Amino acid sequence: MNETLSTEVCEAEVCVVGAGPVGGSLACRLAASGVPTVVVDRAALPPMEHPDFDGRAYAIAAGSQALLDAAGVWARLPAPACPIMHIRVTDGRLGRPASRLFLDFDTQEAGEGGDPSQRSPFGWMVEARALRVALNAHMHALPALRVFAPAEARVERAAAGARVHLADGTTIACKLVIAAEGRMSPLREAARIPVTRLPYGQTGIVTAVAHERPHHNTALEHFLPAGPFAQLPMTASPDAEAGGAENISAIVWTERTAVAERILGFDDARFGAEIARRLGDHLGAVRPVGRRWRYPLSAMLAHRYTDVRLALAGDAAHGIHPIAGQGLNLGFRDAIALAELVIAAHAAGQDPGAPDLLARYQRRRRGDNLLMLATTDVLDRLFSNDNPVLRAARDLGIAAVHRVPSLKRAFMRRAMGVAG
Repeated sequence: MNETLSTEVCEAEVCVVGAGPVGGSLACRLAASGVPTVVVDRAALPPMEHPDFDGRAYAIAAGSQALLDAAGVWARLPAPACPIMHIRVTDGRLGRPASRLFLDFDTQEAGEGGDPSQRSPFGWMVEARALRVALNAHMHALPALRVFAPAEARVERAAAGARVHLADGTTIACKLVIAAEGRMSPLREAARIPVTRLPYGQTGIVTAVAHERPHHNTALEHFLPAGPFAQLPMTASPDAEAGGAENISAIVWTERTAVAERILGFDDARFGAEIARRLGDHLGAVRPVGRRWRYPLSAMLAHRYTDVRLALAGDAAHGIHPIAGQGLNLGFRDAIALAELVIAAHAAGQDPGAPDLLARYQRRRRGDNLLMLATTDVLDRLFSNDNPVLRAARDLGIAAVHRVPSLKRAFMRRAMGVAG
């Protein structure tokens, strides 16, 4: 029996295609400010909530947290986020002590003029499942936001406006379509926006460990010849392992792809030993918890971020090496810029999809993203090798930054997402 198709025409200012962290947060931010918004995702939202601990977490910079707070998402997190108060950057070789030349970032030094009274976290670690739960709950609670998921979208764009046709017959008439569907964005491809890609021949391994000693809200970025190894503090988990885990950290580490595939096949004892070789013994004994995730690493940049009635955001516009932990935060910065422009246009009765607004969005974001892509690419090439000359130069560079307070503060504020 054939189902009757809908003939509904839904009017909105903005349609966000993609309900991931960037698209979902942007849709919530717009709707929370009274902008009539629709979000469409090809996947059903409830199954995207993972009920069990799986080892994945997001590093949310301070500037990104402000977006989530303004959108109303932060208050809906079902578990507290873990603040990052201290970051240590080291260089070394596998199985050997780290170089004696290191770089320490402490939030006491990050305030304007180095004022310790302005101390606030560099960012927070949030479980991926917690953010998904918060987004799903809030998207369905906002009066100015309609959610269609699962739904396949076909988009028509013209100078006068855009229409998004769903498979159930629903049509969304809007003024701006935002593509937030990830690196393989169909909307970007349909707009024939070219991209530049940089393969790295590396794989990112993402997991979590329970450890014997507390992390004291300290993150570690340890540079090794095969790629960076990061330990990121998380809040205690009631279900990471039987009986819960009081001390737990996320692990994000880069390896040459062939080596990564081998390591991912190890049993828990050997896998944990490989983590311990890179982590050192400052957290005591470690044991893997949750699942193991693999991500092929590459960089990508769209040659432009806009087309007629279209804006790209997040991974649809750019992707970078995870060496600085800034990939998702760049997407949130896209959302911040786009939300500011659209909210202001809506308040003034102006067109949120007008060419001049889209041009301003591209000017605000493309340079920042291009700079971060270039920076992370250079850092990976500089640190992911065992050349003795480069090793000596980068160790001296790390030590030099550590000893220049104004330079350290600039790096810290950039990492927090509170500097231009």
